[in-house]
Amino acid sequence: MHSSPRLTYLGHATVLIEMDGVRVLTDPLLRHRTGHLRRHAPPIDPLRHRRVDAVLISHLHWDHLDLPSLRMVGRQARLIVPRGAGRALRRWGFQRVEEIDAGEATHVGPLRVEATKARHAGFRPPFGPHTACLGYVARGSRGVYFAGDTDLFPEMASLGGLDAALLPVWGWGPTLGAGHLDPRRAAEALTLLRPRLAVPIHWGTFCPIGMGWARPRFLTHPPHAFKRHAAHLAPEVEVRIVRPGHPIRLVA
Repeated sequence: MHSSPRLTYLGHATVLIEMDGVRVLTDPLLRHRTGHLRRHAPPIDPLRHRRVDAVLISHLHWDHLDLPSLRMVGRQARLIVPRGAGRALRRWGFQRVEEIDAGEATHVGPLRVEATKARHAGFRPPFGPHTACLGYVARGSRGVYFAGDTDLFPEMASLGGLDAALLPVWGWGPTLGAGHLDPRRAAEALTLLRPRLAVPIHWGTFCPIGMGWARPRFLTHPPHAFKRHAAHLAPEVEVRIVRPGHPIRLVA
């Protein structure tokens, strides 16, 4: 008998979903630095990303599709990616690549993984490729929604049957551009999604060099602001703030 499902927030948009004997990793960003960004959270235990059954990639931005991190997971890892990303990933040395569109589904062991719409730009600078952005719902003994990077979209209301929603509430700098959920809009998303539990992600992990010391509030404030807004807009939803590296169990 499998233990109760568990979610481990590893930082930024990286979450390890363990459910029904399956281990699924989202948007792995596992290293200490990427470009001009530095990690401001504890390093990741390598056991967290070994022997995963699948990796879900929401889109191709550098902080969500990080090639060195994917190599740390392993070139033989099964990658589930937006349609149009496969050719580049195979060229970069990954062979088990499965492309998917919003509205389509695949299976990882007993889990049904459904790709959902996301409202976010999908171009990988500077030369591409350009693909859609996705979220995913993993359905087994529980239903877990991973939003990737997105702003609000009406179809959130049709996802249904969610035990947990992993919602981005910020980014990696002191401001947010278009196509993102901030704490208030993430709380508004709860009124559409209606999960039992919400876990804020995409906060407190990476920031530009030196900025973590000069302007640290954006690293710590967003999940608490989200929880306050959620208490007002969707009081029936439990919000649990999980520090990077820490697991929570999804109990019945």
